[in-house]
Amino acid sequence: MRIVTVEEAARAAQQSGHIEPRIVMSGNFAAPAQLVEPILAQLPSVRLHALNAQKGLRMHDGVIPETAFVGPGFRNHPRLSYVPCRLSQVPTLFTRGLSPDVVIIHTTTPRNGKVSLGLEVNILPAAIEACRARGGVVIAQLNPQMPWTFGDAEISVDDIDLGVEIDVPLATHVAAEPGDDAKLIGSRVAVAVVDGSTLQAGIGEVPDATIAGVKERRNLRIRTEMFSDGVLRLEEAGALDRGVPIVTSFIFGSAELYAWANDNPRIKMTRTETANAPAVIAQQPGMTSINTALQVDLFDQANASRIKNRIYSGFGGQTDFTVGALHAVGGNSFMALRSWHPRADVSTIVPLIDEPATSFQHSAVVTEQGVAWIWGRDERTQARNLIEQAAHPRVRDELWEEARAMGKA
Repeated sequence: MRIVTVEEAARAAQQSGHIEPRIVMSGNFAAPAQLVEPILAQLPSVRLHALNAQKGLRMHDGVIPETAFVGPGFRNHPRLSYVPCRLSQVPTLFTRGLSPDVVIIHTTTPRNGKVSLGLEVNILPAAIEACRARGGVVIAQLNPQMPWTFGDAEISVDDIDLGVEIDVPLATHVAAEPGDDAKLIGSRVAVAVVDGSTLQAGIGEVPDATIAGVKERRNLRIRTEMFSDGVLRLEEAGALDRGVPIVTSFIFGSAELYAWANDNPRIKMTRTETANAPAVIAQQPGMTSINTALQVDLFDQANASRIKNRIYSGFGGQTDFTVGALHAVGGNSFMALRSWHPRADVSTIVPLIDEPATSFQHSAVVTEQGVAWIWGRDERTQARNLIEQAAHPRVRDELWEEARAMGKA
């Protein structure tokens, strides 16, 4: 790795030789914006690939935002290029059609011939490997404020072409206190979490509330694609098995969380194709997956990705963990959501979703109304449980009418 200026890094990216080069960058809360923005400014036409990109990144009209999981920074963008793909399979894309010409990562400063990817491993190791294999350029934003994490986060400086030293604070996120409905849903899911279970919780108010509801459990394990401050709270409460690594692929949360993650050997950062592999997830004892959705229909199909045919997010890891948890010994996959969408003022339990399904056939669908057990029940029982135990009372008559019309009642 050669230390250069921002301007020199931008010139190197310009020399990729492609009319419309593809740049893969760190996403989530580890975006190397101070390096990416001046590089983009030098490229008249470029594809920018990032998972869950956050707001604030400046992109000129020649930038095509590309992703398999749409974050708030790319959502509703007029030039968005969405690539539907389960998260565990995204790394494969880099060798099958989405070849990266430049990879821009946000890392620690070097020590002992290595840097750490810190808060985000995710798809980056695969992107680096694919980029180097085709003679592309790997550029690191070297930030002394990035926490040092272990596992697949550690990469050799020999795998990086250029490093730019930029000392900036990391983006943080402090989740709001869950509302009463979310707390009730979380408490219902928490009842099914027993001592020794392995947890995966997605992003959102309801998964956060569920994590808060299991502080009294003991010997819990964490195997997830991401975690936030809730895992730190479990560690402080003594709920986690201290003899088992906390496995994740990326982290975002508060400055306190980042300080705890720094140089913490308990945390094992893992590349996406391993962290999200359903076969590996299925090996975890009592694997419990907790995710949410925009809608669930009477066939237990969940739409967590689209609103009126417009992409909102994407598959993420929901499908990977749903399948993995259902195959685990003692595993459960919970779909947890409010029965009524407050902003849209509509039921989230619907007769049949109009959008492509994100996941289906969960162990149970949980709302503030109750727990509708799904797996192992016949179609009529599934529909009845969803109507009677999960749906809001004001739409139950309508749902029964639709169920009868579909022969499910």
